[in-house]
Parts: sequence; structure tokens; C-alpha cells
Amino acid sequence: MFNRLVNTRKYFSHRVILTLCAGFLALSFGTGARAAVDAGEPALQRLEFKVDGVAREALVYAPAAAKTTNTPLVFVFHGHGGNSRQASRSFGMHRQWPEALTIYPQGLKTPGRLTDPEGKQPGWQPRIGDQEDRDLKFFDAMLARLKQDYKVDEKRIYCTGHSNGGAFTYLLWAARGDVFAAVAPSAAVAVPQLQIRLKPKPAFHLAGEKDPLVKFEWQKLTMSAVRKLNRCEAEGKQWAANCTLYPSKTGTPFVTFIHPGGHGFPAEAPALMVRFFKEHPAAAK
Repeated sequence: MFNRLVNTRKYFSHRVILTLCAGFLALSFGTGARAAVDAGEPALQRLEFKVDGVAREALVYAPAAAKTTNTPLVFVFHGHGGNSRQASRSFGMHRQWPEALTIYPQGLKTPGRLTDPEGKQPGWQPRIGDQEDRDLKFFDAMLARLKQDYKVDEKRIYCTGHSNGGAFTYLLWAARGDVFAAVAPSAAVAVPQLQIRLKPKPAFHLAGEKDPLVKFEWQKLTMSAVRKLNRCEAEGKQWAANCTLYPSKTGTPFVTFIHPGGHGFPAEAPALMVRFFKEHPAAAK
């Protein structure tokens, strides 16, 4: 009886210890980690929209002066299978440029061109006219709301995104190009049907030499097309580490950020994108 009591006490002691450890790990790597990531972060507001009767949403950071002072605006689009919260953490544009409005839209389930053909994961329309242009309409709704609620500087509206989000950045350049002062697609291509609709504009393109998904050779073709479109000089010069600037006499330079990695998004990229955006407000019309 005594041995059974001792064993029982040992059993419950071990259970208590395991439970406490599990709780500590959950706190460390779950909600606690999220709190640590979000602690001290600028607040992100969740905005809701109805586009053709469909609920859409986005996370928005607005500086305190955005309602009274001309404020830059940056759109950031996540990749296929990603989400707005993830994009806010990996891009962190609101940390890199706290004086700017930043919006991280959330995509809907979308068939992928390279992965997820059944469309089980969120993403963005791949072509103009696809999905009844639901994401172009979403963009229009977001821009209209932000202009209504804040004092958006129309000469400093920018767009970036990674992978499928980068491809959607190219699509927006083709379909809504007059809106943007400059764009910065990452790990993406512009298909020929989009390239013929692009108008010269300062652009920054990020590519990984070992990208297994959006092949570097494909991206090189897009980068070559953009340099030609922007009437850039043939020879580039170093702009930052891994970055080459191709100047243009028409005021539409092109910067390439080519890193030795794969499809990932380098941690140093957001700061370089913000530097590029700051250097290129829209020309006076």
C-alpha cells in the first residue's frame, strides 16, 4: 500500500512538472512569442471591406499625423499561401518607415500558377480579368478608403510584394500604373501580356540566384524587359550590397537586388526598398 502511494505521488508529480513545462513552452513559443514580437510594435488596425458582396480585410498602420499631414502610402502583398500578418512581420514596412501609411492586404483562396492548382491557399489573381478582377477591385476599394480616412500623398504611393504578391505588384503596375510613384516586386515575373501594358516607372526587383520556384532565368527576362522599358543605361553601378542601379535619363531608374539564396525574402530587403521609395516620389504632372 505504501509503495503504491509513493508511486502514485511520483506519477502526479511528474504530471505536474510536465504540465508546467508544456505551459511554459506554449507561453514561450505560442502566445508569449507573439506578444514578444508585437511588444513595442506600432499598432496595426484591421480594416474590413465588402467587394462585390465578398468580405475582404487588411491590416493597416497609420502614423499619428496621417490625418493632417501629406503621408506616403505603401501597399505590401503576401505570397501565395501567406497572410497579411505574416507579411507585416517579414516586410515590417511600418517599422522601416514609421512616417508612412502601410497596408497589408489579405488574399482569398486562389489557384496558383506554380503550386496549389486547386486553390486551397490564399493569393492574388495572376492575370488582368482573372477571378473577375476581384483583387483589382479590392485594391481600388482600399485606396479609396485610405484616401477618405487619411491625407494620402498622391505623389508617394508605392507597392511591393513577394512571389505571388510580387507578380501582383507587376499586375498593378500594368493595370493601375498611374497610381504609383515606384514599385518593388520580389521573386516574381511579369508575363509578356503584362509587360506590354507597363509604362516607364522607377522599379526595384529582388531575385534569388537559386530560386527553385520562380526560376532566376525567368526573372532575368523580366528584369531585362524593365531595363529596356525604362530606357536604362546598359552598365549599372553599385547602389548597395548585392544591389545594382541602372540609371535612366528619363528619371525611371531600375535597381536589381540579386542575392545568392533561393525563394526566401532577405531580412535586409525592406530597408533597401524603403530607401528606394524615399528616393523616388512621383514627378510633378
